[in-house]
Amino acid sequence: MSYDTINRVAVLGAGNMGHGIAEVTAMAGYDVVLRDIEPEYVEDGYESIAWSLEKLEEKDRLDEPADAILERIETTTDLEEAVADADLVIEAAPENLELKHDIFADLERYADEDALLATNTSSLPITDIAEAVDTPERVLGLHFFNPPVKMDLVEVIYGAETSDDAAEAGYDWVESIDKTPIYVRKDVRGFVVNTIVGPFIGEACWMVSEGDAEVRQADAAMAHGRGYPMGPFELADLTGIDVGYHVRKEAGDDIPSIMAEKVEAEELGKKTGKGFYDYEDGDGPDYEPGQGEGFDTLQVEARMINRAAYLVGEDVATPEAVDIGVRLGLGFPEGICRRADKIGLDTVLEKLEAKSEETGDDRFEPHPYLRELVAEGKTGEDAGSGFHDYGSGDAGDLDSYRYLNAEVEDGVLEVELDRPERMNALSTDLLEEIDDLFSTVDTDDIRCATIEGTGDRAFSAGADITGFGSLEPTDAMNVTPAFETVNEFPRPVIAKVDGYCLGAGLELALACDLRIATKRSSFGAPEIGLGLIPGGGGTQRLMRVLGETRAKELVFRGNHIDAERAADWGLANRAVDRDEFDETVEAFVDDLRNGPPLGLEVAKKVMNRGEDASLEAALAMESQGFGLLIGTDDVREGTAAFAEDREPEFEGR
Repeated sequence: MSYDTINRVAVLGAGNMGHGIAEVTAMAGYDVVLRDIEPEYVEDGYESIAWSLEKLEEKDRLDEPADAILERIETTTDLEEAVADADLVIEAAPENLELKHDIFADLERYADEDALLATNTSSLPITDIAEAVDTPERVLGLHFFNPPVKMDLVEVIYGAETSDDAAEAGYDWVESIDKTPIYVRKDVRGFVVNTIVGPFIGEACWMVSEGDAEVRQADAAMAHGRGYPMGPFELADLTGIDVGYHVRKEAGDDIPSIMAEKVEAEELGKKTGKGFYDYEDGDGPDYEPGQGEGFDTLQVEARMINRAAYLVGEDVATPEAVDIGVRLGLGFPEGICRRADKIGLDTVLEKLEAKSEETGDDRFEPHPYLRELVAEGKTGEDAGSGFHDYGSGDAGDLDSYRYLNAEVEDGVLEVELDRPERMNALSTDLLEEIDDLFSTVDTDDIRCATIEGTGDRAFSAGADITGFGSLEPTDAMNVTPAFETVNEFPRPVIAKVDGYCLGAGLELALACDLRIATKRSSFGAPEIGLGLIPGGGGTQRLMRVLGETRAKELVFRGNHIDAERAADWGLANRAVDRDEFDETVEAFVDDLRNGPPLGLEVAKKVMNRGEDASLEAALAMESQGFGLLIGTDDVREGTAAFAEDREPEFEGR
């Protein structure tokens, strides 16, 4: 079975997860049946989909009218009717094994024998759920994250008897709905993402319970010091303290006293108005960057890394899958395996061994795979290998980058910023990769380059400010060369802007030669709202592109402007509807790809450098450039083609 054979999908359960899965499935072009046990449940789910699609349409984030998508969604309370013609059934009922057994037993009777049967469970073993059917080989987990419309990740989980064909069909189908799947090849508790996030919250709770830390200290250190999207206690309040409590209780694990006390007091977090923070009479998570001093972040990260070693060492998931999972599912600034390799696996092992000897607690026992890597000298980046291999990435190797995707296709260097979980925010690592790519790539076969963001929300929403709390002023003064490297790249560079283009993202777009945007895009320099100014050339390039009046308006006010105003001002070359975007970009690319490489290189250099020179000096540079080109083969070819009324074929000589 492959996703090509899946045309009709049944989603069982119209709650938050169920109607969200139905919505993204219909958005991808599939016919969907949404089923629940009561008419009002189905009606509420359908209305939620309609509301969500309306909002997405208003933001120009749909490829077709919302009504057309809604027409592909049917509703029913009849299970047999819902699944009779379904090629894929996704169960999204409450987390109750007996209930799921009842549903899957009915599916065995009502669904086609070739239908793929999936569960969206987040906590129950796939193997246990599959016990209700006679064909467990076609049962798998498709674990979406909440809300499915916004969250890109789906865990594709094997049960004990799930066939490779079934898992591969599920994986392919997830890709077909424009989500990112990762394989979870063994049916372990917590799958990948929850296995890693468990000690992120749990170890911080132990440290506070044992008197080694305070709540705000832990959150400030992990969020502001280490760049996580929020602190562990803030995250626990958001997800519900009782959730983590019951997961640990069901697993037979000891429970930190601070967690048990909150559950006993029914202070479960944001949903009850009070948890580790007060949301009714207080300000909620009110920790500040400076409060993180003295917190042992390595103790928390070592525990997460140890769980990653368990997942990789037990063949549950690859390091790549683990890293994708925590980035897309948890919003971590980088994969936990990548972070481990940066810290040094020997450093992690030493921390775990020291804590294990000090406390005698099993939670610090290093996994054998971590010991194995260290024993083999695979301790991370500095050693050339760890969880990942760092030894084969030569300068200019387009496959060696972590946070950007790059390939040369028909003379075009196509670059994608690949941090969709952070709306492609420009971290130090990403900027270093941009600088390396544009500094080292072989330009002989390149006629032009394009830069765009992955995901459907942003070109780049700015700098990754999660690291600002630990940044020293002297470090901040060393502006990355990435922007200048792009600006001085010898080939024309086009910024393909679809969505937010803000702050450092705007500065990257300004470093490009041309900017083409969808009408839904917005541009801005919001740094002033942080008490900062643009730091990647934004103040100066904006002045040159827009002039003093408009540049100062953008910088001083910190407001966004839409793409059409950006085009009116000259900030964007074009602002077009999304359905015209690719065609418009391709027209620009065609002109650049077929243009004279030497002529374009000289034109770019003369125009860039002439900005900072007097008119007399700029004209002199122009004359020199003209003189350099006049004797080239490209000029002779261009002249001959003009005389012969044909298209020139420039060779760059």
